[in-house]
Amino acid sequence: MRYKLLGPTGLKVSSLCLGAMTFGEEWGWGSSKRESRRVFDRFSEAGGNFFDTAGNYTNGTSERYLGEFVREDRDRYVVATKFSASTDPSNPNAAGNARKNLRASLDASLERLGFDYVDLLWLHVWDFLTPAEEVMRALDDVVKAGKVLYVGISNAPAWVISRCQMLAELRGWSQFAGMQILYSLSQRDVEREFLPMANELDLAVCCWSPLDQGVLTGKYTREGADSGLRERIHDGKFNAKQKEIAVAVDHVADACGASSAQVALAWLLQRSERAIPIVGARTPDQIRDNLGAVELQLSDEHFSALEQVSRRPVGWPHYFFGSRSQRGFTYGEVLDSLDTRRAIPFRDEHPSPPDHDPFGLGWEEE
Repeated sequence: MRYKLLGPTGLKVSSLCLGAMTFGEEWGWGSSKRESRRVFDRFSEAGGNFFDTAGNYTNGTSERYLGEFVREDRDRYVVATKFSASTDPSNPNAAGNARKNLRASLDASLERLGFDYVDLLWLHVWDFLTPAEEVMRALDDVVKAGKVLYVGISNAPAWVISRCQMLAELRGWSQFAGMQILYSLSQRDVEREFLPMANELDLAVCCWSPLDQGVLTGKYTREGADSGLRERIHDGKFNAKQKEIAVAVDHVADACGASSAQVALAWLLQRSERAIPIVGARTPDQIRDNLGAVELQLSDEHFSALEQVSRRPVGWPHYFFGSRSQRGFTYGEVLDSLDTRRAIPFRDEHPSPPDHDPFGLGWEEE
């Protein structure tokens, strides 16, 4: 196992995080307590120390199982849980990001886990109702109370994360150590705003669904796959682009003697040094296979092939920043001879311009 610092902190976490959403069978597709323990042990024996759960996962069973497994050696493990999800649909204050729900949710999670603190508390989903000042001050309060060591944010716009982080910095409150985002070979939209923001603000990037609901494991695309699974790739559940990317992953996996899941996870680890894929597993064999990604180094040829098949249009204003005409407008003739560590978008590459230039502003490459 390799380890990473969690964003700007000194906390050392394994380069893969084990997602515990599969711990418990209440949702119809998880694992029994015995199987969950075997998955936990396999991950831990390989050096994994970072675990992710939430108060609502499998109706609280995920936290109860994980808490029991971790309590045997509490100081060795880094446990993250979340707040925001509704716990009582009839109670308007039993959901969202407000201080009241934060306090109630955290206390309930600590009770289920059997802990007196959690290492990392994620805001699960931004609610667009609670002021940023209330959120950041309330998070700082639970840190100062010793119930939480670090805080992070999941499923929020980049501008929200940036505003909250600056607010906390200016007022001396606890800042986010990282963010959770949907990121995989077939879901690369976050590269437009979230990854540059993470680099600028020194945030860890925890990637949920890094295998795109199993699409990138080969179980839908390989020969011999269950016919019922294969049908899902054609029935509208997944689109043609996802299938194209999945097939490319299968080809790279065959070429380098690895599994498709290992290739998809290895691409993420190589794509960004900040990336920490959150892997879920229902069996020890699944987690053992995922762990192989840590040791897999994709060749330049294989990495480039995956980049090409999965690349998305960068969108406005990024193709504008990368156009040759705009570079001359902004930097004159200096950019190619300028030595700086500051990030300049597309300094060494030029993104594809839009199909047409309706306003005559000259985005297209010369």
